[in-house]
Amino acid sequence: MRLSRTYVPTLKEVPAEAEVVSHRLLLRAGFIRKLTAGIYTYLPLGLRTLNKVADIVREEMNRAGAQEILMPMVQPGDLWSETGRWEFYGKELLRFTDRHEREYCLGPTHEEVVTDLVRGEVRSYRQLPINLYQIQTKFRDEIRPRFGLMRGREFVMKDAYSFDRDEAGADLSYRLMYDAYKAIFRRLGLEFRPVEADSGSIGGNFSHEFMVLADTGEDTIAVCQACEYAANLEKAEVVAPVDKCNCGGDCGPAMEVPTPGKHTVEEVCEYLEIEADTLVKTLLFDVDGTPVAGLVRGDRELNEIKLKNHLGAQDVKLATPEQVVAWTGAPVGFAGPVGLKAAGIRIIADRELDFDCGWVVGANKADAHLKSVDLRRDCKVDAYTDLRNITEGDKCPRCGGAIGFRRGIEVGHVFKLGLKYSQAMNAVFLDENGKEQIMVMGCYGIGVSRIVASAIEQNHDAEGIKFPPSIAPFEVALLSLAGGKDPEVAEAADKLYAELTKQGVEVLYDDRDERPGSKFKDADLMGMPMQLVLGGKGLKNGIIEAKDRRTGEKRELKLADFAAEFASWRRTVRQGWGLDID
Repeated sequence: MRLSRTYVPTLKEVPAEAEVVSHRLLLRAGFIRKLTAGIYTYLPLGLRTLNKVADIVREEMNRAGAQEILMPMVQPGDLWSETGRWEFYGKELLRFTDRHEREYCLGPTHEEVVTDLVRGEVRSYRQLPINLYQIQTKFRDEIRPRFGLMRGREFVMKDAYSFDRDEAGADLSYRLMYDAYKAIFRRLGLEFRPVEADSGSIGGNFSHEFMVLADTGEDTIAVCQACEYAANLEKAEVVAPVDKCNCGGDCGPAMEVPTPGKHTVEEVCEYLEIEADTLVKTLLFDVDGTPVAGLVRGDRELNEIKLKNHLGAQDVKLATPEQVVAWTGAPVGFAGPVGLKAAGIRIIADRELDFDCGWVVGANKADAHLKSVDLRRDCKVDAYTDLRNITEGDKCPRCGGAIGFRRGIEVGHVFKLGLKYSQAMNAVFLDENGKEQIMVMGCYGIGVSRIVASAIEQNHDAEGIKFPPSIAPFEVALLSLAGGKDPEVAEAADKLYAELTKQGVEVLYDDRDERPGSKFKDADLMGMPMQLVLGGKGLKNGIIEAKDRRTGEKRELKLADFAAEFASWRRTVRQGWGLDID
């Protein structure tokens, strides 16, 4: 495609609205334009990249046996009421009524719609398993849409849904999708990690997030330095200590000490001249309307998701100051586990606390703490479990290696939904014995438009984008430096453009009557992985300059043997991205 005939309105200045790298570069390079908050128009180059991502996703989904459909974006509210999500989903669900006062929403996801489809058509075990997917526009009415395509209100997503006879079949469907996702992200040319994750509000009992690794990522993930284990902080398992306290239960009697006005861990530790790892934090929660105390070491952070999952709760909220006073008799900062059972408060402790004693805890009275507390002796803990956030340097739960932290951007998520939707919507089939059974479901999403932004967050420099060859709008940027004044250069560049196009190489040919500096800046900004530059001096010497946008490495290719030399160089560039030559 000739750049002189392509709508690519590049910007020299950084748009004031853009907060992250991908947003700035997508606007500056002329890939997208904002219509309104969180909603964007894709311009020609942006749409080409979006479609390339979608094509790779589609090919791997088809290869894994999934079948493409297209479901309506507008969904009737009564389907969402069947699963209880009409009330539960929140304000992100954009609701409206039609002229007949019937309630509808713009689909942020399609579990209800696809379950309704399958329950009306699938009757026999012989029709299972089935996996249906779509690539479609979604809408979530985010309260603060930001970061361009990273967190918009309208976005393009691939969502797939599997239906199986039993858990064993669901496990197989899950594995097929997990492997398909790995193939997708390898073909995209992105550095990624599958990360063990919590299923969250969508439901289900097992899930993985697929994270594109980038220093600018919003999420912190725990990764093993020695194996492939990775998990988000909500899910990352903490290995329990090996050795228990060897004091023989003789920590000395618990005794009260004054801590006037010392509410925080830091204040208490400084006042009592102790380390934070000898103190127990007692955090009070309202769990589905009942009080629960969560205990962690003073230098640890309690993980509310782990607490919620351990209790099988629907709603976990940190207690208000008024609730803390009502339950413990003390203001915030002085709660402790001793005596809470008598008040009917359930106590859940991090298992790390089961391996030592001599703790400092709140005394459940203002301006006082207890020293030398043995949790086994001085109070009754209902359960010891993994309750804290993992930290760097902790042991990997799989291989024992050291855990480190990386930043990542979630671009895909696979769930084992189980019976959550099929049971609520009566999606059943007849088994081999003619008995009615409930279908077991899985759900698999990929943020197609988010991948475009994530690829840029991972691959850019001060000059602009560095697209992987598989998703770049064009694989090659061909720059003619004729400037309208050198017909020989223009003619040679035209021939190269025709030759590359004939070979099936996608080329953005900069044939504009612009200064060389402007062409170089735009080429770097737009991020095509390979640049070919032809000027008068090069033409006289029989060479064309080739530049690898990823590394900045330049080399000269002989025009007399261009086809062979270009093919060799192209292979090198693609291999640098971890991609095979197509």
